[in-house]
Formats: sequence, C-alpha cells, structure tokens
Amino acid sequence: MDNKARVIAEYKGAYKVKNNKGEFLAKVTGKQMFVASSREDYPAIGDWVIINELGEGQAVIKEILPRKTIIKRKYSNKNDSQIIATNIDVGFVVESIGRDYNLNRFERYFAIMHDGGIKPAIILNKIDLISKEELLVKLSQIENRFPGIDIIATSIMEEKGFSKLKSYIEKDKTYCFLGSSGVGKSSLINKLLGKNIVKTEDISLYSNRGKHITTTRQMYFLPATPAGGDNGGIVIDNPGMREIGMADAGDGVDMFFDKITALSEGCRYGDCTHIHENGCAVLEAVELGKIDRQQYQNYINLKKESEYYKMSELEKKEKDKDFGKFIKKAKKSLKEYGHKN
Repeated sequence: MDNKARVIAEYKGAYKVKNNKGEFLAKVTGKQMFVASSREDYPAIGDWVIINELGEGQAVIKEILPRKTIIKRKYSNKNDSQIIATNIDVGFVVESIGRDYNLNRFERYFAIMHDGGIKPAIILNKIDLISKEELLVKLSQIENRFPGIDIIATSIMEEKGFSKLKSYIEKDKTYCFLGSSGVGKSSLINKLLGKNIVKTEDISLYSNRGKHITTTRQMYFLPATPAGGDNGGIVIDNPGMREIGMADAGDGVDMFFDKITALSEGCRYGDCTHIHENGCAVLEAVELGKIDRQQYQNYINLKKESEYYKMSELEKKEKDKDFGKFIKKAKKSLKEYGHKN
C-alpha cells in the first residue's frame, strides 16, 4: 500500500522512514537508481517520500516529493554535492567557546542556508568556560556582525539557556543542528529530549572539546507537554563537519551579504570584483569603516569559492593547471634568487 512518510535517518544503502503507522527500513527502487544523475536524486533526511509497505517493518521508497528547503555542501575534491537535510525550517549553527569560536564560520553556514531558503540561528554553547564579562563581549561581537539573527547562549554543565532554546522550538517545525565536532550538538539534543538517546562522549580534559561520536544523520521528535513547557518540535543531529564547501551558494552569498550587494550597485563597473578596481563602492565603504574589514574579506573568499564550484570540470582543470605553472615559476625564481645571494 502506497502512503506518505518522512525520512528520519540515513544508513549505507538504506533509510529509516516514519509515518502515522510507525517506522520502516526502506530502500529505493532499482529504477530510481538507474535514472538518478546525482546524489541529489536520492532521498535525504527530512525528505517527504511515497513508500510502499512490504510488511515486517520493510518498505520501498517509490518517489521523493518536492523539497521546500534544502541545505547542502560540496564534497571534498568532487563535483557532486551532499545534501545535509531537507524541509528544514531553522538551521541552528552551534559553536562553542574556545578554539571553535569563529565569526567567519558562521557566515559560511549562513550563506548556504540563505541559498536553501532556511532561517539561520546561532547557539553559542559552553558559555561556562568564560566569565560573564567575556560572554557579553562575544555576544556583542556576534550581534554587531550579524544583526537580526537570533542568538541563544547555552551551557550543559551549568544548565543555562535551555528554557530559551525550548521556547524557541515550535511544534511540527524542523530544526537542524549544524557545527563542528565537539561543540555539543548531541548533548544539547539529549537535554531537549530529556534522556540520553543520542550517543556522546566525555569532554576531553586536554582540549575542552567533546569527542565527536555521531556518525549518521538522525531525526528526533521532542516531547509535547504544554504543562511542562515543552512545545514538541523536530530536531536533526548531524555528524560534525570540519569544513563546509560553498556548493552552488553564489546567490546565497549575495543574499546574506545584502549590504555589500546593495553597495556594489554603485560601483563604476558592472563586473566589479570589489578587489582592486577604481570607483569600487564596496572598497570605499571598507576604507571608510562602513563595512567590517574581516567581513569583507570573508565575503570575497566565499564568492571566489562559490564561483570555482560553478565552473565546468574543464575550466577547473585549466585553472588548476595555470596555478601549477605559477607555483613552479615562483619556486624557480626563488631558487635563482637564492643562488645570487
């Protein structure tokens, strides 16, 4: 019997799907595999799909329904992109106080989420590691850099910020937790669930970072108990990601850096790169302090990266070849210079 279900977990070659009857272990049909032209043609966590129940907890995924929103990243050294999750309402970018705290990394996630139609929000975790005064400085940095984006400061050790996080999550909406390994995503979800379902490990005493253990994407359903202050909601835990490639996020970069995009309309040249041109309104704003210099540099880096991903494979090979020649020539020049001195 065909019916609608949602993908709640991904495994190698199989998926866990859930509908109003329960959970099923499902696979795609041979026809789907045959016609698939990329990884995006396969189901991903968050997808709504049409399944055919086979009995004994088994099912076949026959169709992927249109995706409302999508978040994806570029595979390392590959042209294909990886879908992180679909049909997400809010993406929580989780960073912890310590070595992980980085404003540029926030922007990288935000650009991808803007491109996928997902609302971004920030969870600043492990605030117990710094003083109240230091926390206020961090929060001020974030608010100045990202005005209008919601920030929730949390501490698992001191149980701070969870009432705010709970009230932020609404019934039937889906929230995806994103961030590097060890920032506390799984621990935060366990706290929201009220029990240790997501596996975690102890904090490393050497680095003050949690040891990453999540290996698959998994969807969890929060309890809905109005009397206890729980609104329900759906959350997705993700394996920690060391880097986020700007997969097709050109529009997302422009949308997120809307102030720079608006200023670029005043540039003398329509194809201004905002790097060295005379009459560049963006460079002028940077010099006058109207745009944060670090934010400007991150914008340029993300634009270059997204444009590189958009190039054809042949163009990339030519660019890499030219770069290789440049390095070879530079090494030769350095060697000759060394002999002269």
